[in-house]
Amino acid sequence: MSEQVLTYEGQIEGFIEYLVVERSRSENTTAAYRRDLVDYSRWLSSQGKSSFAEADSEDVREYLAQLQKIQKRTRATAARRLSAIRMMYRYLLREGEAQRDPTVNVESPKLGRRLPHVLSVEECARLLRAPRKDNHLELRDAAMLAIMYATGLRVSELVGLRAGNVNLDQGIVRITGKGNKERIIPAAPVAMDLMKQYMLTVRPMLVRDEKEDAVFLTHRGRPMTRINFWSRLKRLYLPRAGLSEDTSPHTLRHSFATHLLQGGADLRAIQEMLGHASLGTTQIYTNISQPFLRGVYEEKHPRAR
Repeated sequence: MSEQVLTYEGQIEGFIEYLVVERSRSENTTAAYRRDLVDYSRWLSSQGKSSFAEADSEDVREYLAQLQKIQKRTRATAARRLSAIRMMYRYLLREGEAQRDPTVNVESPKLGRRLPHVLSVEECARLLRAPRKDNHLELRDAAMLAIMYATGLRVSELVGLRAGNVNLDQGIVRITGKGNKERIIPAAPVAMDLMKQYMLTVRPMLVRDEKEDAVFLTHRGRPMTRINFWSRLKRLYLPRAGLSEDTSPHTLRHSFATHLLQGGADLRAIQEMLGHASLGTTQIYTNISQPFLRGVYEEKHPRAR
């Protein structure tokens, strides 16, 4: 084995030991760092560099460029590799094994904002029809799905609902979300009808402790959990509705916001219902709705064609 390879291996192993001992990084994290740094070291070696310390800023930029052009890696992968390389050089500087950090003036690849997965209106309808209303646990699930799509609740807010949060007569749900901020959300009558049916006929069957005020209960009388709800969604209702396994409870929240926007709802009203602190967070749904809005424009505007 060449001295060059030994130099790289020694520096990587020293860095990994530092991550484990002094930074308490997990086994999965350190394994990912090792893979990234081995790839970088092989590329440096192919460029005639005998150690990490011999690289300059142009070497780092060229490595990141070839990741995307030649290896066809994503920008996210390149950004992660740069993060590992930065940490490596900070370690080498600390240990006196490098005189400079060549990553200082290297910008991380710009990451495009990933759009959330959204169901069509017809797909949402299929999912909402999937639970069988003649089964008491599935009726509970039907109410959960309907309320989530009708209000855009986070799944943690859904399973955390308490009896005092739901006003069946007024058709509203009161939520205390992130930052202890309270919001009041109107719910569609069809969702509230399912909630009434569940609260009056199913929940009394599930209650084991009269002091329990969680709205949605398991068959053991305990509050529903996110994992339990997600498991039933994936195992029972996605296959029945013919939907992708990528569909999650949160998909209904994204679909709620997107369908409201497509229906002409004001962006700030959607922000309030979702409980977003910043309007910028809500604006991501305008990107999802662009194809829909273009279709409306082309169909309705007199000079679109």
